[in-house]
Amino acid sequence: MTDTTRIAVLVGSLRADSVNRRIAEILRDESPEAIEVDIIDGLDQIPFYNEDVDVDGGPEAAAALRRRVGEADRVLAVTPEYNGTMPAVLNNAIDWLSRPYGAGAIVGKPFGVVGATPTPYGGKWAHADAARSAGIAGAQVVEDVTVSQPAVDVDPTTDPEVRARLLAALTTLAEAAPAQAA
Repeated sequence: MTDTTRIAVLVGSLRADSVNRRIAEILRDESPEAIEVDIIDGLDQIPFYNEDVDVDGGPEAAAALRRRVGEADRVLAVTPEYNGTMPAVLNNAIDWLSRPYGAGAIVGKPFGVVGATPTPYGGKWAHADAARSAGIAGAQVVEDVTVSQPAVDVDPTTDPEVRARLLAALTTLAEAAPAQAA
């Protein structure tokens, strides 16, 4: 990679000190030089997707989300699992990014999911649901970019092995070739 690869990061937890927010910050702060990580804040300001309000680019918060993801080369969700699936805030962001149908900001972009949750399963169902939803929305899901880390016996923000896996997933996403236009 000779140019900088820009990765937009959608954090599925709204808590300021959530483990997943800290993971996103670690990825931003420790990413290789050729990777720029843009953590997109303000997902809690975006109204639930409603086609009636999605006119002229939609509300400003949704338009800003679309703009920043549109400017990125890749998209990474860093998310916990809520009740066996992805948090509503992440699902809503994907909904906004999927419109207009077939031409949303996420269409054709390599997409990956990582994160941690304090269960033995590490968020694997949320990660699978986020990947499936993003794929249906038109993203190019990169299967090798997944770290579903149980945060029961290990702190994923301090464990060197987990941090290495997270950074490896980020690099894999950055190196994934985007889908070619038909």
